[in-house]
Amino acid sequence: MGRSRRLNALIAAGSIAGAVLAPNAAPAQTYPNHPVRLVVGFAPGGNTDLIARIVADKVQGPLGQRVFVDNRGGANGAIAADTVAKAAPDGYTLFFTTVGAVAINPAFRKDLPYDPIKDFAPVALIGRAAPVLAVDPALGLKSAPELVALARQKPNTVSLGMTGVGAISHLALELFESTADVKFVHVPFRGSGPALADLLGGHVNGIMIDVSVMLEHIKAGKIRPLGTTSAVRSDLVPEIPTLVEQGYPGAVAENWTALFAPAKTPPEIIAKLNAAFTNTVNDPDMRRKFAENAISASPSSPEELGQLLASETAKWEKVIREKGITIKPEE
Repeated sequence: MGRSRRLNALIAAGSIAGAVLAPNAAPAQTYPNHPVRLVVGFAPGGNTDLIARIVADKVQGPLGQRVFVDNRGGANGAIAADTVAKAAPDGYTLFFTTVGAVAINPAFRKDLPYDPIKDFAPVALIGRAAPVLAVDPALGLKSAPELVALARQKPNTVSLGMTGVGAISHLALELFESTADVKFVHVPFRGSGPALADLLGGHVNGIMIDVSVMLEHIKAGKIRPLGTTSAVRSDLVPEIPTLVEQGYPGAVAENWTALFAPAKTPPEIIAKLNAAFTNTVNDPDMRRKFAENAISASPSSPEELGQLLASETAKWEKVIREKGITIKPEE
């Protein structure tokens, strides 16, 4: 069975299961009058699942109903996305997702049975996280421009590790290269842990991974952060400058988390959901919990999220096309 058929078979199975669980539609004015389901495209235990559960637990107060997490991992979030896209547009089945399933997947998988822009109604942005560019202190570098100068001075010698082809850290590195007009030696890893281990062991010159993984080593002086790929400085490490500040305005690559509903969900329900989730994310205790997991709380209006989805989809499609990046089925 080919990749497309395997992917569609998995998605179909997830959608059928989702349809069985979908509750009957209820009038917008009485919403919500029974539990709300947050569909997460990753297995339990990961960072996205953790944040979804923290948010689900807290938002039950403003909504006045139980909110539970339904994990539907597989196909880089495509199974969960299709489950929600085909659910009743009544506000009881929502998609809690990262950037990958809605803004990056379409560039890699032309056989997706859903269109992120047409099949979802934006509800609210939840948070943002971004990879950090860090190097071995032995290089004696203190800024991103110095790293760029070294790579130009010694072509094909400066190696940077990242977590997997097509992952946000890989795309962040590709975007940084394009913005800086430079080329590094890419070393892909299957996780942040192995990438960090190779940097500490002196096997790569630097890495582009989540800051939470290397924070302890940054504080200990074992690795030197040069810049974040966020639009503004991180709440967790405000002392680390952004790459934008250092002269690379196009080097913004954030692994944002957001909430979507099925298309055609009534505007009144979208408004209720946005208010509940925005108030929840703005809570000081929630902001603290987000920061502990290297995420900056960033609530938004539905319109702002819709604009972000459109711009990010166009940006990553352009980067992936121009760089000729492809992924294997298992990636």
